[in-house]
Amino acid sequence: MIKYFDVTKLYSNNVRALNRINLHIKPGEFVSIVGQSGTGKTTLVKTLIGEERIDQGKIVIGGWDVTDIRQGEIPVLRRQIGVIFQDFKLLNKKTLFENVAFAMQVCGGTTAKIKKIVPHVLKIVGLESKMKRYPMEISGGEQQRVAIARALVHRPKILLADEPTGNLDSINTNEIIDLLERINKFGTTVVLVTHNKEVVNRLKRRVITMDNGMIIGDQEEGRYSI
Repeated sequence: MIKYFDVTKLYSNNVRALNRINLHIKPGEFVSIVGQSGTGKTTLVKTLIGEERIDQGKIVIGGWDVTDIRQGEIPVLRRQIGVIFQDFKLLNKKTLFENVAFAMQVCGGTTAKIKKIVPHVLKIVGLESKMKRYPMEISGGEQQRVAIARALVHRPKILLADEPTGNLDSINTNEIIDLLERINKFGTTVVLVTHNKEVVNRLKRRVITMDNGMIIGDQEEGRYSI
């Protein structure tokens, strides 16, 4: 599903944000990527969604070589990769339904398709009864679930969760991780970038550890060992 071959990303002053990364994530895996701040996790995420170009190596996603992806192809790539962020990125003046629908509207989704899919994904995350509410009328955990619903509207093959529980308490954190595990059971590949030691240790899934732009650990049933 995701393959990195000797990927290097350089920033100013020849800083190697990614240093000869070799990585293979198979379809249907649930993988946690861990590491301290500044170890390359964010850069890895940005190269995965086409936000940053690499300087050396090759990236293949779902059999598609995206190393030199054209600007016009990036929206196509991002429809295959649902992305969830720490800060939710919801539109406060739109209802939950409208927030999720917006992700389809910008891609040319028809009204009929939106009316069919949006309630379905909101039901998956347990918020179908609150679709007329606004983001400020629900909890932080519920806001993150809306963000997950929005990420699912294009039925992505990969769900990339970048610190999705960073702003949540332990109860909401557990609910979000449970939801990600359920989505993974449907066959979606989940890539979780996190600092949360408890989450990683509870999952008992594959753990990739980064440091200084390199992968220094890759365990099939790993723990947060930094």
